[in-house]
Amino acid sequence: MSAALVAVVLSLVSAVAYAAAAVAQERLAARRPGTGVLGMLGSGAWWWSVALNASAALLHVGALKYGPLTLVQPLGALTLVAAVPMGARLAGRRVGAAEWRGTALTLLGLGALLVTASGPAPDDVLSTPEALAVAGVTAVLIGALARPGARPGLRHASASGVASGVASALTQTVTVAATDRTGPLLSAQVIGVAVLVAAFAAGGLLLSQTAYRGGLGAPLAVVTLANPVAAAAIGVALLGERLRGGPAGVLLAVAGGALAAWGVLVLTRVPPGGPAASGAAASGAAASGAGPAGARPVGPAAPPPAVTGPAPLTVPGSVTVPGPRPQESRPLGPGHLTPL
Repeated sequence: MSAALVAVVLSLVSAVAYAAAAVAQERLAARRPGTGVLGMLGSGAWWWSVALNASAALLHVGALKYGPLTLVQPLGALTLVAAVPMGARLAGRRVGAAEWRGTALTLLGLGALLVTASGPAPDDVLSTPEALAVAGVTAVLIGALARPGARPGLRHASASGVASGVASALTQTVTVAATDRTGPLLSAQVIGVAVLVAAFAAGGLLLSQTAYRGGLGAPLAVVTLANPVAAAAIGVALLGERLRGGPAGVLLAVAGGALAAWGVLVLTRVPPGGPAASGAAASGAAASGAGPAGARPVGPAAPPPAVTGPAPLTVPGSVTVPGPRPQESRPLGPGHLTPL
């Protein structure tokens, strides 16, 4: 079995494990929307998702040993394929047409990136100054994306994807440096980069947990797209990895990135909870008579107040002169004359 095939198989199994972890995180976020980090530490569901993420990460590390970043990272898009129907199944609903369309567009775009990304097994590593520089730039970028403001879910998802992608790039450095047998197994470089890997992996996990409070499809799509982009940028810029096909390959990669971004945009327009949530909201609005701002329910007009007689006449000097009282109608009996 070739190294590239081993990398693909390990990446596929890793993607399924990551999908299960993402669904577990999203369901936990939906049940406990205001829970902080300390509250999650006491939750069994949280630790179940951590175990799934750890298993997926180990498989991912194995894949990075046999395949380049530009090959392994785009295969993480299969996490989206597994997670969207898995999450809908556990929520007791069907996957909507918009969710299928957004997922398909994202996968087609990442598939185009994958075509241009195949390469030999990695043999280059980041130097200590390069690893520190990457970590510093990434920390600044994550801080900017995680600041308070509008649409925190997608920004936190972007930060999570960047953190995970950088962690993967640093993990490849640790894996190659520790197994090339040209130096000590636990050198200062390996230990230092391993600490950075742990920091970015934990940060990506916590950021994804907050991102999933707004639903699963769109945040997971953003994570899936930001992860390979960040890792591939490091691989091409610092590790000597190249896209295949020359200028045509670059154009195909750009087109694939644009198509994947379109798919993410489609998924962002799906309301949290899927189409069932929007349908329930519309039904609730119709049942409550809600309409445009300022509108009131239309119904039969209220009858005008009964007029019982002329209003009393108020005379200056605080003297109120009552008006004539209405004549009372009494039934006519024998011996009574009808008044003229």
